[in-house]
Amino acid sequence: MEIYISNTGSLPIYAQITGQIKEKILNGELASGQALPSIRLLAKELRISVITTKRAYEELEAEGFVYTVPGKGVFVNAPNPELHREETLRRVEELLQQALDTARAGGVSVDEVRATLALLTEGE
Repeated sequence: MEIYISNTGSLPIYAQITGQIKEKILNGELASGQALPSIRLLAKELRISVITTKRAYEELEAEGFVYTVPGKGVFVNAPNPELHREETLRRVEELLQQALDTARAGGVSVDEVRATLALLTEGE
């Protein structure tokens, strides 16, 4: 499993790990029941603290993306359509916020953004 960590970004390392694993689960790259690398192995591969990988896995478990079997490891949870929908909605909100920020910085009004979105969704 390939995970890329940026030390220059504003996102904490555990959040980068969490986000990338979520993405891999949602796009089917990681299948239900598939084992994730152990906390220690992932920490070693990424050259980060075990505490950081533990926090990432705990976040994923709290959000329902993975489950832990004591003594066996961490595994990808069965797909939950509502969870997938909520995560997709959250990503759409982030992208829309970025679009609004870009528009404001470029002097484009919210009404122009709405009109553009209406044009893009015309016929759907």
